[in-house]
Amino acid sequence: MRIRRLSEFDDNSIIMADIVIVGAGPVGLTIAEECSRAGRKVVVVESGLELESPEHSALNEVENVGELRTEAQIRKRIEFHGSQAKFWSPDVQPYGVRCRGLGGSTHAWAGKSAPFDALDFQARSWVPYSGWPVDHEHIVPYLLRAMKVLNLCPKALPERFDNEGLRSFYWQFARSRVDRLDIMRFGREFLARRPTNTDVLLDATVSRVGVNGDGSQFSRIDVVSVGGKRARIEATICVLAAGGIENARLLLASTDVFSQGIGNHYDVVGRFLMDHVAARVGRIPTDRMAALTKLFGFYGVHHENRAHMFAHGLALTAAAQEREQISNAAVFFSTERAPDDPWVALKRLLRSRSDNVGRDVLSVAAGSGFIARGIGMKILSDHRTPKVFKDLIVNTAIMISPNLVADEFQSRGLPHKLSGLRIEAICEQAPNPASRVSLSERKDKFGVPLAKIDWRISDLEYKTLLRIAELSHEALARAELPTPKLEPWVTERRTQDLVIIDMAHTLGTTRMSTSPKTGVVDLHCRVHGINNLYIAGGSVFPTSGHANPTLTILALAIRLADHLNSELERG
Repeated sequence: MRIRRLSEFDDNSIIMADIVIVGAGPVGLTIAEECSRAGRKVVVVESGLELESPEHSALNEVENVGELRTEAQIRKRIEFHGSQAKFWSPDVQPYGVRCRGLGGSTHAWAGKSAPFDALDFQARSWVPYSGWPVDHEHIVPYLLRAMKVLNLCPKALPERFDNEGLRSFYWQFARSRVDRLDIMRFGREFLARRPTNTDVLLDATVSRVGVNGDGSQFSRIDVVSVGGKRARIEATICVLAAGGIENARLLLASTDVFSQGIGNHYDVVGRFLMDHVAARVGRIPTDRMAALTKLFGFYGVHHENRAHMFAHGLALTAAAQEREQISNAAVFFSTERAPDDPWVALKRLLRSRSDNVGRDVLSVAAGSGFIARGIGMKILSDHRTPKVFKDLIVNTAIMISPNLVADEFQSRGLPHKLSGLRIEAICEQAPNPASRVSLSERKDKFGVPLAKIDWRISDLEYKTLLRIAELSHEALARAELPTPKLEPWVTERRTQDLVIIDMAHTLGTTRMSTSPKTGVVDLHCRVHGINNLYIAGGSVFPTSGHANPTLTILALAIRLADHLNSELERG
């Protein structure tokens, strides 16, 4: 494997490959490894470097004309997304969280993974534009392979709850194979394996996708570095794996042959933009949270000499969705930090930002046990600590006290004082052709139009969030479990009071379909009408489900890699 920067090449160089993949996120790197193992010469093109940088992050700029414009939404986005990506800014990214660098979105993700339900692939009369051209059973073998990629456990966990149209639902956390105390970061994992037959070209931003004169064949991509160095990459096959915003933007901006953009004869590219919609349902105080934490907390499962961590929540049954005429949704439980959390107080004191020194000193003194535990975690995370010792400690901790380990992962090794348990709801967003990515009149430094985002939320999403909030309260009460103090928007049924933000799960903008009139790619993820141009990632999803999408995205990526290897084998 070679990793080079475009700046190292002569200007206007021509680079050749069997397969060129645009985007070095989890999708692009997974396809690259699957194809390189079959002996294909693969070039992966990445706009950023090994790690994120300010000048490359500036290329994530979008124009927003849809949701996410109120002051309340902006504040909530900063609180939710601000600590995830190092150089994320609400001014540059008023929609989405994109990371330019080797590993893509896994620089910022939480590792949370779950499969889609069988119903998510079906056409539902009450969900407009629903239905996939492939079914769930067809995807299952690829899901199992994707689980191996993500270092997940394939075991099915038991149903621990079934009441009022809600059933047990489990999320897993993809743990790193390189850093035992971190979640999986695909760039670091890829560098550790260094697959053969794969070249990675960094600091190479795609400015145009080229097709031949009649538009039936991909011909090349043009790339440029932040310093202005340009090159052309020619390949037998091209895969766009640059994310839900950038995949659509590149097709729309490549107008040499088709004035409306590539794959856009029927004005579908960029439409059906989806994300997940989430809201807080209520909270449980610390004196009543023990029973729910035990049932709906984290579970350790041992599989193939590794301990795996699951989180237990509740999801709507298929029958409840049809009865209520709502989309798919789930609730999950998360801990809430106390106002006098000792780590927060200590940071204020050390940075001379305390507005009440006496209060913060008392908080630190009272929380000395938390501070000591945090120091122990920092020692365990030090690179000088032997890996065999880390494995023993972490695997044992997951099996004995998975809730404690989850807190450590989520707080980056700093244990916090808690004030209660939050109940959160997350729901599927129905496909809507008016919700879309188009091109702005503004352009980036390379002259390519920015993506213009018009994300729209429908009444179905608000109805779904309200009903799962009410149903979850009823289900907990019927099971004689502690019930939350519901948020006012639930008790007063005022969904208009909800402050909705994007969850950085950008989906649907180059959707899969059997016809170019209703989608951008066919069931093999090939752009309709172009023999050798493919798209990978969540942008091909016809519907969004409620589950975090990475596992299903990688299942489709592996499926696509198999298809590409077969196509090249046949010549």
